[in-house]
Amino acid sequence: MSTMKFCRECNNILYPKEDKDQKILLYACRNCDHQEVADNNCVYRNEIHHSVGERTQVLQDVAADPTLPRTKSVRCANCGHGEAVFFQATARGEEGMMLFFVCCNPNCGNRWRD
Repeated sequence: MSTMKFCRECNNILYPKEDKDQKILLYACRNCDHQEVADNNCVYRNEIHHSVGERTQVLQDVAADPTLPRTKSVRCANCGHGEAVFFQATARGEEGMMLFFVCCNPNCGNRWRD
C-alpha cells in the first residue's frame, strides 16, 4: 500500500508526477527540485470498512432500488409474495458467487440465497 512520502531536501510532501518521456512514475517536491522514482505504482487506495449495521441496511434498501433486476418466478417463504429483487455477491465463508433474493413486499423484506 502506498504511504505518504516526504522530500529528503526540505521535508515537504512529495506528490505523484508522470514522466511522459520515460513512462515512469515519479514523486516530486513542489517547493524544491527534488524528484525520486516511485517504488510502487499505487498512488491511492480507498479501503471501505462497513459496520455490521451498514451491511444490514444495504440489504433492506435493495428492494426499493429500481436499477436491480426483479423476478416473479420465486415465492417468498415468509409472506408468499411473488416478486423479489436479486443480485449476485460473495457469501461470507464460502467460495464463489451466490444469488441473493430480497422480497419486494415492503412489510416483509425477507432475504434468502440460492
